[in-house]
Amino acid sequence: MDAPDLLDDPFAQATVAVQNVHVHYRVPSTEAAERRRRANRLVRAARSVLGRNPQVLVRALSGVSFVARQGEQIGLVGQNGSGKSTLLRIIAGLETPSRGQVLAESTPVLIGVNAALVPDLSGEQNIRLGCLAMGMTPEATERAVPEVMELAGLGKSIYLPMKTYSSGMGARLRFAIATAANPHLLLIDEALATGDAAFKERSEARMQQLRAGAGTVFLVSHAAQTIEETCTRAIWLNYGRMVLDGPAPDVALRYRKWAWAIAKDRPEEAKKIIEQALMDREETSVYVEEPVPSRLYTPRHVRPARVGAAAGRS
Repeated sequence: MDAPDLLDDPFAQATVAVQNVHVHYRVPSTEAAERRRRANRLVRAARSVLGRNPQVLVRALSGVSFVARQGEQIGLVGQNGSGKSTLLRIIAGLETPSRGQVLAESTPVLIGVNAALVPDLSGEQNIRLGCLAMGMTPEATERAVPEVMELAGLGKSIYLPMKTYSSGMGARLRFAIATAANPHLLLIDEALATGDAAFKERSEARMQQLRAGAGTVFLVSHAAQTIEETCTRAIWLNYGRMVLDGPAPDVALRYRKWAWAIAKDRPEEAKKIIEQALMDREETSVYVEEPVPSRLYTPRHVRPARVGAAAGRS
């Protein structure tokens, strides 16, 4: 898939700027609990008085920076626990980073979260509810219902309560609802991993329509081939660090080779692949060119601001 042509002024078309984002949090650990159990009684008593439960620090994201632009479809690849879903939630404004910031020119739509669906209502009723919850007018909602039903492809099940749906059926309906409002920023977390070939074709066509409207799509998938086939750009994350950011075919191919080496228990080969990718990656420094008035600032998103990215090899 060819990447869209960029405008003469690349800064003017930035849609999302992720600036040195870190996400750290502490979670309970049975290993830490075992160490505490083995500690001497004085240490155990002190920890008990201070109320310090055995925990470990998890670094979900460490120093992630990049700029997304209009017309891009960006795939996020990485093994489980690499930080892909955390990054989407940060961009959506559902979590606050420990350090850094994310600026977005409009409110991102994260599939599966933004659509306020009710299990006891039918799929058809949830379409109306979801569209209204996204701010669509009643008239626009009624016009969108047939298209959403067709995209979801649930047949007669669309008239049954959502609690009777499989997880795949629910994901397809959420995707169809989320795209009904033509969001400028669409975040998809494994939503296309479920469904038949016909739904895959319809959903890919729908995402191309969104991109054609100068939007930006983020897609998380464990299937590197999906990223390679549907995205223009890909970001490879590993344990919260950015390994590589570049054209989707190149990044997806390297990730697939690395994953294959891991699966075949070839750690040295996997290490060489990831080290070469880190060497080839261009470091990106994100900066805000113009100060944002405080009255327009929100914890995660702002009105359109001129942002830029300076890249150079580390």
